Amino acid sequence: MIRRPNGAGTFAEIGKLAASVRNIDLSSVLQRLGCEKDSRDKAKWHTARGGISVNGQKFTNWTLGIGGGGAIDLVIHLKGVDFKDAVFLLCDLFLPDCIQQLPEKTVRFNKPVLKLPQKDDGNLPRVIRYLAVRRCIPKKLIENLVESGKLYADIRANAVFLLLGKKKRIVGAELRGTRGVRWRGMAPGSKKNQGCFYLVGQSPRQMVLCESAIDAVSCFVLHPEHTAISTSGATADPGWLKNFISNGCQILCGFDSDRTGDDLADKMIGRYPSIKRLPPPGHDWNEVLQNRRPDYHSRIKR
Repeated sequence: MIRRPNGAGTFAEIGKLAASVRNIDLSSVLQRLGCEKDSRDKAKWHTARGGISVNGQKFTNWTLGIGGGGAIDLVIHLKGVDFKDAVFLLCDLFLPDCIQQLPEKTVRFNKPVLKLPQKDDGNLPRVIRYLAVRRCIPKKLIENLVESGKLYADIRANAVFLLLGKKKRIVGAELRGTRGVRWRGMAPGSKKNQGCFYLVGQSPRQMVLCESAIDAVSCFVLHPEHTAISTSGATADPGWLKNFISNGCQILCGFDSDRTGDDLADKMIGRYPSIKRLPPPGHDWNEVLQNRRPDYHSRIKR
């Protein structure tokens, strides 16, 4: 949700908010926006707008041949929004309390309409093959997700994983590209704080939080006794987490075994001490799943 000034926010007020978010770590911004870190180059990220390299607070889009500096510029580049919207989006993602620095009458809450990608069953075989062959997810589980309606293929051959909220209402979707350059994103209007993609395990109240839908599915394969949940990007406090904790659920933080995953896991546990860390014994859960299939590398070369 982007909170926009309703014509009354002063330049000084907007400038104060901008100063609070301009120097947010660019890798954290890319992570929150659903971009994917390159497995071989730590400075490179795969985004819907092409490959982006990060050097401190500078970024370069090698696909488009342009770059910029700072978190605000990065959001403008990736989301196609103006300066004010970029500032408010960063506030919503990282500093939700700072939005209150503006008088209530100066801010209106924009409620973007969820726009799910158009379903295309003709692309479903490609999506199934990608998940089964490239990601080593059991085909039967993929078919079960398709039959349940939690997974489908869109007109661009993306794998679409639905986020479900209260009463299983659809509140968003994770998108994973299956063609050429790997990337991931969210359907416009997705409300990650109101729902999530999940698979219910043998012990539903024992939960593992993962950074993406593919990692959640992979974790479920490896630990079917747990309910696996995607937070759609590493975040220390998804909106639905407190409800699970108050209902007595046992929660493990299974974010990636990297600096971002460790840092956000520490922040999450700092807020909710009952949560325990369960780092994947590899970079992420899908990597662990792939490494359990000794024929994987020979199969993908065919």
